Amino acid sequence: MLLNRFKILSLSVQRNIFVHRNLIPLSQFHHSSNLSDRKMSKERSEDEWRVILSPEQFRIIRQKGTEPPGSGEYNKFKGKGIYNCAACDTPLYVSDTKFDSGCGWPAFFESIPGAVNSKEDNSLGMKRTEITCAACGGHLGHVFKGEGWKHTPADERHCVNSVSIKFSQENKE
Repeated sequence: MLLNRFKILSLSVQRNIFVHRNLIPLSQFHHSSNLSDRKMSKERSEDEWRVILSPEQFRIIRQKGTEPPGSGEYNKFKGKGIYNCAACDTPLYVSDTKFDSGCGWPAFFESIPGAVNSKEDNSLGMKRTEITCAACGGHLGHVFKGEGWKHTPADERHCVNSVSIKFSQENKE
């Protein structure tokens, strides 16, 4: 009886991803996820993040840095799948929302619902909107609205550091 319950639970976990306290059907993301490999807690001390992340990831994700334009591995990348948080592996963006904005960083017109938080950022003498991972608070980049992107459903551009994300290829089941 216990083995049957485990099989049912295991099958359920394989077909769904838990995103920001909402159970989302896996088919919506075209991605398979092995949740047993994920860390149970996404909240860590800065010392723990220093051990987990590379120095460049720590500078960008935890200290709100940025990578030079055009230098990131995902800027011109066109694979089909999911972009996850590089720090905590939370799914953030579906590849179908990525577009070439010419800004030098990966650009998305929307995130997975509930995966990304935003807040006003007045650093560097300008008004911007910072975007962070809703699960671990890691810095992703900035979102810009009202720029006139007519070929996207939303007139906004999530300008994301490649170092802040990692790509997971779509499974062909």
